[in-house]
Amino acid sequence: MKPARIIIADDHEFVRRGLVATLAEVRGWTVVAEASNGRKAVDLVREFHPDIAILDLSMPELNGLDATRQILEIDAVTRVLILSAHESEQLTREVLKAGAQGYVLKSDAGRVLVTAVEALLDGRPFFTSKIGQLVLDGYLRGAPVETDSSMPALSSREREIVQLLAEGRSNKEVARVLGISVKTAETHRSNIMRKMEFGSLADLIRFAVRNKIIDA
Repeated sequence: MKPARIIIADDHEFVRRGLVATLAEVRGWTVVAEASNGRKAVDLVREFHPDIAILDLSMPELNGLDATRQILEIDAVTRVLILSAHESEQLTREVLKAGAQGYVLKSDAGRVLVTAVEALLDGRPFFTSKIGQLVLDGYLRGAPVETDSSMPALSSREREIVQLLAEGRSNKEVARVLGISVKTAETHRSNIMRKMEFGSLADLIRFAVRNKIIDA
């Protein structure tokens, strides 16, 4: 098999250990770094420029979709494999739209992870069988992409802030995580609430859950 430098990001340590153990069995593959959240994963890509980034879809601070977008802006050569407990046609479309080349259900990871990484290294996409069938079924019936067209689009930075707020972070904590001033964080929050017509933080949280920015 082709040699590979890999990073893994998942907020559950036992999951990361299992992934590392599986990948370590392949000669020439090295897990160069691990992360417990999406923001750290982005930093690791900036530092190591790995061949493969394996990302959990649902992570604190920055979810797998938004982390994928930022990773590919930093290094378009890195191939991203998303791991998720969720099987959804719309979610798969969002994964593809973000630029990931693979999507594996966590329940299948022990069986297909090596095959998935090998496919991405060869420049081929890989989808766990259930996900591939969902996409195919949607294509065959001409299913439209589900979008919340009544809502204006959020910028990448606004999505980051929505996730942090939905996770219960204060303006001060948002400012610390993003490296901005508290005043700037407060301004972003006010702009988001006005732009999205949120009447309360509960509205913001419901939006974040519905749009897979955070888990329910």
